[in-house]
Amino acid sequence: MKQYVKSVDYIRVLAILAVVLIHTTTRTLEASKFNLMGFPLTIFLNQIARFAVPIFFLISGFVLEISSTDNLSYLSFLKKRLSRIFIPYVFWSAIYYLLIYTQNHENFLLVLLKGDASYQLYFIPTLFIFYLIFPLLHRIYNFISNKWLFVFLFISQIFLLYRDYFVEEFRFAGPIHIAILAYFVFIAGMVAARHIDAIKRFVNKWKFVLIPAVIVSGIFIFAEGLTRFLKTGNFLSYYSQWRPSTLIYTILLGLVLFYLFEIKTFQFKYVEKLSRLSFLVFLIHVIVLELSWTVYGKSLFALMGGSVIGKILFDPVFFGTTVGLSFAIAFIIHKIPYLKKLIA
Repeated sequence: MKQYVKSVDYIRVLAILAVVLIHTTTRTLEASKFNLMGFPLTIFLNQIARFAVPIFFLISGFVLEISSTDNLSYLSFLKKRLSRIFIPYVFWSAIYYLLIYTQNHENFLLVLLKGDASYQLYFIPTLFIFYLIFPLLHRIYNFISNKWLFVFLFISQIFLLYRDYFVEEFRFAGPIHIAILAYFVFIAGMVAARHIDAIKRFVNKWKFVLIPAVIVSGIFIFAEGLTRFLKTGNFLSYYSQWRPSTLIYTILLGLVLFYLFEIKTFQFKYVEKLSRLSFLVFLIHVIVLELSWTVYGKSLFALMGGSVIGKILFDPVFFGTTVGLSFAIAFIIHKIPYLKKLIA
């Protein structure tokens, strides 16, 4: 079933840019002492980027399904998949644990299991969970892709997201918690892998409805995160991407992006290369962010944060330098064969 789908590379690059944007704008909001009303562009950028992690799970399900081979044993599948990310994950977790966020007093093995060495790393143990169950999901694909069960899975996911965000957060360890809130996008990615042509036809037919829907849902997420924070004072109100609105936004945006990037007129020869660097950028960008903030970001914010123009310009500058340095470092590491195998 293997085939190359170029839109995956485009979406992956956009997703990693969105991840970095979330973290740089979050630092701005923290520096402003959570003055969201004083930094409207910052909170807007922070919220419309919230599709990033959910769409990474969707891509993961898509890629696993489209590259699956039925004759591969369960252990061989796990070895093939985990070998690509496990060693770099352990290496960079150790860097964060020992050198960056040294106040973590938990045992390193426990930190590793939970993805707690740095705040972006929870994604990796959650991905391990989906790797563990993917062979089973692949075997029962016809069952989980039944339209009525698929609708049920979507409704149940909406319910769980609503309860977690609006009522009471689940009391599970990080990776399990996120897996409970992300199972639908992972399964949706699997289903999408077998309906590529149908998705293209659907989006082409409804694009003038879907594109405005993406814009409206993005604005809604911005308004929801802002107003809920002002009401509760809890920064998780805007920091969480696990909400019913974000699921809908992610699906709509994923459909539109998939369609747009599959159109032949969209061509950028470096996207595939940037996509290959995205995993390492995901791992290292928080280190770059912390160093950038220490070296120039904090003082630049103090200089620019007091004026309207400065507030508008600071986030693009801080984001641009962080993402540029992260990709540059990832590019250099990928040019060193033995180093690449160890940490990339």
